[in-house]
Amino acid sequence: MKGDPKLYKMLDELKIPFDYHEHPPGPTIEAALKYWKDIDSAHCRNIFFRNHKGNKHYLVISDHRYKIDIHDLEKRLKQGKLTFASPKRLKKYLGVEPGSVSLFGLINDTERHVYLFIDKNLQKSKKISFHPNINTASLVISTRDMLKFLEHTGNSYEFIGLYED
Repeated sequence: MKGDPKLYKMLDELKIPFDYHEHPPGPTIEAALKYWKDIDSAHCRNIFFRNHKGNKHYLVISDHRYKIDIHDLEKRLKQGKLTFASPKRLKKYLGVEPGSVSLFGLINDTERHVYLFIDKNLQKSKKISFHPNINTASLVISTRDMLKFLEHTGNSYEFIGLYED
């Protein structure tokens, strides 16, 4: 299976079952859509941000069908000015390359530095998919198991409305 071997080991230890779907690279939502069409799950947009000072980092996870307006996001998150984190920061905190950002990158954030904001609408989904830290595959897990994974990593997170007024 493609992806991070540490991730598969952790999922096994946590007894989190998953469906594995291998596909050509899907570095953007637009590119990945054609590979996701037969996968029965919510698909996510995962964006890694930093604050203006560069001392805080955020992973924002939303439904892939909705675009994120960064200025609206700044108002909703109340974290000040946000910018996309550099590939160097992405590698340092999540251990992944651009185009492979995923919730599963948290296995590399041993200091629990990254804070998550998750679209509350994703809680309604029974299943959810993420790249296994490489964009040539997708793993589908239950939303309940996503929370189990988050509890295990120890990163702080909150569900937030990203699209309603």
